[in-house]
Amino acid sequence: MGFSKTFPKTVEGSTYPRWEEIFLTSEEEKDVEQKAKEENIELMKECIDDAKRILEEKGFKGFKEDMLAVAIPLFEKRASHIAYWKESKCKERFDELNK
Repeated sequence: MGFSKTFPKTVEGSTYPRWEEIFLTSEEEKDVEQKAKEENIELMKECIDDAKRILEEKGFKGFKEDMLAVAIPLFEKRASHIAYWKESKCKERFDELNK
């Protein structure tokens, strides 16, 4: 079974929403994973560059281990989990179905 996400849909005349489950196709899921992977690689490169700049600005030697010790938390803070992208794709489909 593929990735799915449930969204509330407003039902006229009811105070409670109807929950609608949206599934991604295997192809959509793979596309989203590939996009997230590519963006995370670019993001990690930026984090390494930022870490190097931060260490240089603060007068540290900038050893590779030090750069990675700074870059990894930056990446973790900035990076989006693949599930976010899948949920976003589901929301996009939900919105298209409920125009």
